[in-house]
Amino acid sequence: MKIDTIEFSDFPVFLAPMEDVTDMGFRLMCKQFGADMVYTEFVSSDALIRYVNKTTEKLKISEAERPVAIQIYGREVDAMVEAAKICEEAQPDILDINFGCPVKKVAGKGAGSGMMRTPDLMVEITKAVVKAVKIPVTVKTRLGWDNDSRIIVDLAEELQDTGIKALTIHGRTRAQMYTGDADWSLIGAVKNNPRMHIPIIGNGDVTSPEICKKRFDETGVDAVMIGRGSIGSPWLFEEVKHYLKTGELLPKKEFNYYLTILKDLINKNVENSGERGGIIHSRRHIAVSSLFKGIPDFKKTRVAMLRAETLDELFAIMDDIPTQFSL
Repeated sequence: MKIDTIEFSDFPVFLAPMEDVTDMGFRLMCKQFGADMVYTEFVSSDALIRYVNKTTEKLKISEAERPVAIQIYGREVDAMVEAAKICEEAQPDILDINFGCPVKKVAGKGAGSGMMRTPDLMVEITKAVVKAVKIPVTVKTRLGWDNDSRIIVDLAEELQDTGIKALTIHGRTRAQMYTGDADWSLIGAVKNNPRMHIPIIGNGDVTSPEICKKRFDETGVDAVMIGRGSIGSPWLFEEVKHYLKTGELLPKKEFNYYLTILKDLINKNVENSGERGGIIHSRRHIAVSSLFKGIPDFKKTRVAMLRAETLDELFAIMDDIPTQFSL
């Protein structure tokens, strides 16, 4: 599979862009475990063209994470064009446009998946951004605004006509947010539309190797994007890639192997943001990591980890888990 001139192996698996999650440290870790392409946190075009420091920091990328995409969002044509040019200077491999974020502060203002209510403007912005930069432009979006306006099959053709090089579809409407199950049937309908010739990337509820393979097999998508399933569990990419290649599940390693990975991630966050900032940034990973799922009576320990104020305190709690629960 190719996106423009970028070649990928069979059945590529990408790390989805996620706010407050896909910083460089996490991207590099997911890359280490086999992610074929990674995406930055989404970048506000309005903040970027005002050179807000916290926003411009998101443009920093590393050679070790290539291919890497920078993702931007906004609702004004001129701001998106100017932001796209700024992003291009950071030299990502791909510029991705976010038309999928469902959160109120984004979609409620007409950006992200709010664009599903103004598809003509979505197409206009995409066309202008494609024209403004020389790097490949891709789009990530949803099925529609709500269940009564699932417009993705026709919209995909219009977006393709703007010159984008790939399209990622999350299998929910904006109204669903992240509730219910992702509907991959319409993703498959887009992929199997004979008028579509750009790569189609599927996204939504891919949390295991078996689910990932099922999505490839059932829809024929060119790539699968993994988002929330990877939070606190970057090793998921290694498990998925192994299963896709061999048809066998990767044998589970000792608990402390995964615990060390999670601690390495926390250390990276502390290095980047200081002790308190790094711990706060890591709490999302700690809260949902698959490592702790299924441990009986674990709530008290999880709460203690989330309340830890220092690295020594947090790691002491984590190191006690194998002893405390006889894993």
